[in-house]
Amino acid sequence: MTSLVFYIADVFAEAKYTGNKLAVFTNAANLSSEQMQEIAKEMNYSETTFVTSTETVSGGYDVRIFTPNQELPFAGHPTLGTAYILQKEIIQSSVKKILLNLQVGQIPVTIDDTNAAGEYLWMQQKAPTFHQILDSQTIAEVLRIQSQEIDSRFPIQAVSTGVPFIIVPLKTLESVKRIQVNKEKYFELINSMDAKCILVFCPETYKPENDLNVRVFCDYIGIPEDPATGSANGCLAGYLVQYSYFGKSEINLRVEQGYEINRPSLILLRAEQKDTTIDVNVGGKVVMVAKGEFV
Repeated sequence: MTSLVFYIADVFAEAKYTGNKLAVFTNAANLSSEQMQEIAKEMNYSETTFVTSTETVSGGYDVRIFTPNQELPFAGHPTLGTAYILQKEIIQSSVKKILLNLQVGQIPVTIDDTNAAGEYLWMQQKAPTFHQILDSQTIAEVLRIQSQEIDSRFPIQAVSTGVPFIIVPLKTLESVKRIQVNKEKYFELINSMDAKCILVFCPETYKPENDLNVRVFCDYIGIPEDPATGSANGCLAGYLVQYSYFGKSEINLRVEQGYEINRPSLILLRAEQKDTTIDVNVGGKVVMVAKGEFV
């Protein structure tokens, strides 16, 4: 294997050493799937991405995404972070849109540099689909909370914008903070489901300027808790519109995640009902942390 250049970036981060860490390998065209998986396991981040075409194919760049355990068809923070690295290190010029060719399909990432708070990247996710509804007692046992801590006005449901997540509405931040996943119950639950990861959320937040607090648990793919999950929050955005959580069919929100594991993150959500579908966009900042070489 020839030497490989890689970059480390923090995604959904307001500053270095916050958000979700991502490793991006930019000259990965000659790597096998097995080599990519070995490298992702060695990096041991929630995801590592591999750019397999530095020239556009059908207008986009071919990218593969791996957790330490498996390849994913789509994931949020790797999509934004890889687009950022492509712009800064491969394209090396100001562009407004970058297309990523992922297993789930072509995902557009737009770059907004007009905000006084800094440059934000936005990805348009696939329209959400809504699947299995679960009972509150089952989920309460998995999360080691009481069923009455779950907001019964809204369903516990598997939702997908490419990767399915179980969405769980809780009433209070105190309940969110106390969650300790019962792994035996968790694996029993997901054994018969396509959705393997759980997103819990509540309308109380650590910071008053934020709208929701979120935690995401993904032990099945080797991530006990993720500090910032763009794909899961895209599912949440679709869910919030589908069930008019805020009493309207359009949202523009600030979501905090990762506070409980000391990796505070900020994820921006925009979604609206359009005819028979829901348009979902997830945004945030990316911060470059390091550049290195695998030898």
